Amino acid sequence: MKLLNIIALALACGWAAGAAEVGEPIRPLANDFVKVFESPSPTNIFCYTPGLARLESGRLVATLDLGGPGLKKKNEPRGRIFTSDDHGRTWTARGSFPFIHARPFVAGQAVYILGHSGDLHVIRSDDGGQTWSPDVKLTEGQRWHQSACNVSYANGCVYLVMERHIGNTIRGWPVGELAPVLLRGKSTADLTKRENWTFASELSFRQTIPKVETDPAINFFGVPFFPAAYPTGSLPAPHRNSAPLGWLETNVVQIHDPDHYWYDPQGHTFHLWARAHTGGTGYAAIAKVIENADGTMTTQLETVPSGKKILYVPCPGGQMRFHVLYDEPTKLYWLLSTQATDSMTRADRLGPDRFNLPNNERHRLQLHFSKNMVDWCFAGLVATGNSPKEARHYASMIVDGDDLQVLSRSGDARAKSAHDGNLITLHTIRNFRKLVY
Repeated sequence: MKLLNIIALALACGWAAGAAEVGEPIRPLANDFVKVFESPSPTNIFCYTPGLARLESGRLVATLDLGGPGLKKKNEPRGRIFTSDDHGRTWTARGSFPFIHARPFVAGQAVYILGHSGDLHVIRSDDGGQTWSPDVKLTEGQRWHQSACNVSYANGCVYLVMERHIGNTIRGWPVGELAPVLLRGKSTADLTKRENWTFASELSFRQTIPKVETDPAINFFGVPFFPAAYPTGSLPAPHRNSAPLGWLETNVVQIHDPDHYWYDPQGHTFHLWARAHTGGTGYAAIAKVIENADGTMTTQLETVPSGKKILYVPCPGGQMRFHVLYDEPTKLYWLLSTQATDSMTRADRLGPDRFNLPNNERHRLQLHFSKNMVDWCFAGLVATGNSPKEARHYASMIVDGDDLQVLSRSGDARAKSAHDGNLITLHTIRNFRKLVY
């Protein structure tokens, strides 16, 4: 009887402790930050594309690029490189590079930064990011796009996605004409040489659902949300443009669970998880790449057990650039993305601090985890700006011991807009694996 009383008392105390927390707001996991870079002129020099890598030594390498009318010199390098040897508390400038939309990554004993300036460009460091080679072009006469999305390692190779413009019809934001191309390079090869890369075949969004904006037979799932006339787009409200549908800012994912419908026991299937531009929220666009026996790679849509093709999957924040990371100790995928809270507000009633369409809210950074890339559990709010103009978005992340390091494209009250911010900030999520439930 005494034991039962003790158990009852313990349960009552536990209930009371939990009840005390009912109604309290969720506190951000990492609202405090370190400024990695600050614009010298917030209204006309803007901070973009935060990329982050961790070396075996523990050194962090951060990259970013600058834009805006305040960049006076025509040939001024837009990319910047920083390193940190104290888990991001302090940073040292290490150089610049003449391209954008770049990300750093480790391959073998070297560190690379790959991006584009029209064509693909890459630089290499053999001393841990302290000095860098001249930039090398990997393509000739092409137009590419991307953000600092994730990097994957398998089969002795490094895999990442860049997106090639394969048309010139859309007037405005051309995401419908982007083909996400999976690049593969042997980790031990010199990845400043084009011959050491394999490019997958190309599949643009317009090749997946032709005439989706206008074909009345393609209906019932609310895409596009706003009229998006091809090839010009539309204006749901003054100064708020809805471009033709597309995908962009693509991550690469491998399925590791043998019980998953899309698991490949041979390890030669890679899924492409892309930001879905539909005018709505909560979905990503997906495709897959198959490595063939001859070494080539073929891009195609995935199928479900019914045999139907699948293009959209649930993804919290899939309407904005997101970052996916697979963590082997937890065997979970971690998703860093933008939280939308009012995408159903009429476009003509948004406040002046809100950028473009209702689904373009950019000041709340969130974290989820999943065991299958489809069903997501909310882990926490990472960081928030004090207003819709003070962005926390387009972030990259890496595992640093027990912590997650998050590098965000950010802004404060001086920023021109949520899109054109004036800060690159580092946020540390301590003991992130304890967020699993």
